[in-house]
Amino acid sequence: MRIARRDVALTNLDKVFFPGPGLTKGDLVHYYLDLAPHVLNHVERRPMQMKRYPNGVEGEFFYQKRVPNPHPDWLETVHIVFPGSGRTADFPVVTDAASLAWIVNLGCIELHTWHARVIDVERPDYLLIDLDPSEGNPWELVPGIALVVKEVMDELGLPSFPKTSGATGFHILVPIKPELRFPEVRRFAKALAQEVERRIGDQDVATTTWKVADRSGVFVDFGQNARDRTIASAYSIRPTPDARASAPLRWEEVPRVDPAVFTLETMRDRVGDVGDVTAGMWRRKVSLGSRFEKLGLEAPAP
Repeated sequence: MRIARRDVALTNLDKVFFPGPGLTKGDLVHYYLDLAPHVLNHVERRPMQMKRYPNGVEGEFFYQKRVPNPHPDWLETVHIVFPGSGRTADFPVVTDAASLAWIVNLGCIELHTWHARVIDVERPDYLLIDLDPSEGNPWELVPGIALVVKEVMDELGLPSFPKTSGATGFHILVPIKPELRFPEVRRFAKALAQEVERRIGDQDVATTTWKVADRSGVFVDFGQNARDRTIASAYSIRPTPDARASAPLRWEEVPRVDPAVFTLETMRDRVGDVGDVTAGMWRRKVSLGSRFEKLGLEAPAP
């Protein structure tokens, strides 16, 4: 297929990837191509962690960091060194609709990217709070906690962009200038999460307790702000039976949101109705450094 002035070999497009709704690999590829301008806004020029489902959601999956060979000579890669082990990997980098289609053709139902762009993989350009319901915690708790997260972020002067995770959780992203390394961003996110926990005042509702066995409420997760952690990007389809999508939201939608309504089959209409609610997000990057003291933290070193 000719995509973005490149020839991309697409294979087995008739293979059923989602047996429930009867959606094929071709349906998945065309979804991402149709929403490519919006998807690329979030995944472009980031190291891509591949999670491959070659036989669809009911088949086995595997993770792959290293770009497979052979691969197109026009596909960009980034060389990553892992501290401690000294191991390295050349990750694929999506730069356009053609490379996006190539990744999806490998069976990557969901798009997992680093929090940093390849221009500086050591400094993230967004902060993430991930609301993760523990087993037995109802989804109904999540929107209320999300609004407290927004309250804290508003007081800190942080622009915030909510989205469903497409699975069981909820993401709130803050676009930041890539000035600080991952440990400093994580330190800030931890203090922010703890402030949310303090304001709610009930650990059966919201908790920052790290150990899963000791946790009862919805986990206000700050730990995703680490160097090689990844999340499913905005507009990513998830490997669920209903082909659910990670859907960006307007804040006024959050109190009554039902994540199940956002799927591969509905997201085109969703974007047609409300547009891309993350448009302009990356032009709103802010510096975190001056905000550490507002959370009672020592400011990061220059």
